[in-house]
Amino acid sequence: MSVKVTGLDEFQRRLRELRERAEAIDGEQTISMAELLTPDFLASCSTFSSAEEMFERGGFRVETQEDFAAIPDDAWDEFVRLNTSFFSWKEMLDAAGAAWAKSKLGF
Repeated sequence: MSVKVTGLDEFQRRLRELRERAEAIDGEQTISMAELLTPDFLASCSTFSSAEEMFERGGFRVETQEDFAAIPDDAWDEFVRLNTSFFSWKEMLDAAGAAWAKSKLGF
C-alpha cells in the first residue's frame, strides 16, 4: 500500500519565502512611528486613525524624535492607559512591534 503526497514543492517554496522574509527583519530594526502605529493597528486598540492624531489628541506636538523623547513618561503612559486597550506605552509598542513583524512575515 502506498500513499501519493502532492503539494510538497509548493510547501517548500512557501517555507523558503518565509525564511527570506524572516532573515530580512532579523536583528535590530529602525521603524517609523507611522509604520509601526498603522491605522489598522490603532483601530484594533483605540479610536485613533493615525499616530499623528494620537499625539495631537494627547496634547503633544511630535515632529521629531526629540519632541517625542520630551514627553514625560508618566503622562504618556497614563494617556495610553486611558485611551487604548493597553496598560502602558511599552505594552503598546510591544504589541505594535509584534503586529509589524507578523505583517512582514506575511501572516
